[in-house]
Amino acid sequence: MARWAIAIHGGAGVDPNLPEHRQEEAKRVLARCLQVGVDLLRAGATALDVVEAVVRELETDPCFNSGRGSALTRAGTVEMEASIMDGRGRRCGAVSGVSTVRNPVSLARRVMDKSPHSYLAFHGAEDFARQQGLEVVDNSYFITEENIGMLKLAKEANSILFDYRIPLVGADTCSAQAAAAADNHNNNGMVMNGLPISIYAPETVGCAVVDCNGFTAAATSTGGLMNKMTGRIGDSPLIGAGTYACGHCAVSCTGEGEAIIRSTLARDVAAVMEYKGLPLQEAVDFCVKERLDEGFAGLIAVSGTGEVAYGFNCTGMFRGCATEDGFMEVGIWE
Repeated sequence: MARWAIAIHGGAGVDPNLPEHRQEEAKRVLARCLQVGVDLLRAGATALDVVEAVVRELETDPCFNSGRGSALTRAGTVEMEASIMDGRGRRCGAVSGVSTVRNPVSLARRVMDKSPHSYLAFHGAEDFARQQGLEVVDNSYFITEENIGMLKLAKEANSILFDYRIPLVGADTCSAQAAAAADNHNNNGMVMNGLPISIYAPETVGCAVVDCNGFTAAATSTGGLMNKMTGRIGDSPLIGAGTYACGHCAVSCTGEGEAIIRSTLARDVAAVMEYKGLPLQEAVDFCVKERLDEGFAGLIAVSGTGEVAYGFNCTGMFRGCATEDGFMEVGIWE
């Protein structure tokens, strides 16, 4: 019997000024969702079932940017995306432009299991969800008052130049707050493509698992960028970029989507293990350091032998992990 292991994340590129109570809330949600996965693994669940169940939990809680609580487009709507991959046979499913499906990760699973395709988007994905009998809700279900306020700030600044997690302090201070947030980010040097790092990592969620049979799986889900263009697609639904699983490992990424796409970051971890013979943590460290060029990102990973690893080159990553031998950890910073 192999050793099971699980890793989860809630986004990389954390605002260093995030209030303490927000940090504690995020860690409580991570711990609860991690425990869901641990309980399933102890009961003998498959890696594929575990990653779907854990990401569903993360999508349901508005603390993170996936499902309910997703970032808003310029039009004030939600367009979500997700992917899932089974290391056995490298089967996969992905969706983009989802606006009414309560749990996009489960739609990605149905694409993998019940369709002849690997990727469906926008109206096609929505129609397929209804054909499969998945729960659908009005787009307003996913929208929170906090994100409405942060979209207002983004539009006032005519940009996507700030972290939507910064707490609002009243309508009268919106313009000043937007300017202060942008100025703070521009001064700390953490920019990607000319934009502060936090806008690229608004709390995407993911899970990577190896079960007691040594099978791996990974899943990733997100609402994308605050004030993004309608139709923008990031790395989260792209197999090999934001999500990957095979016999060597399972990986879920978060951060600057454009950089993750260019580097095919998730697949590269597996490739480095396979072709260079590196162990999991060394492979993760190598890819984060050598493959992102000037991009900023983070990732979680598990190996087929029960190791867990993570890495990031930005200001923190919401994360948690557990292994069969009793180790369990939830953290944000280094």
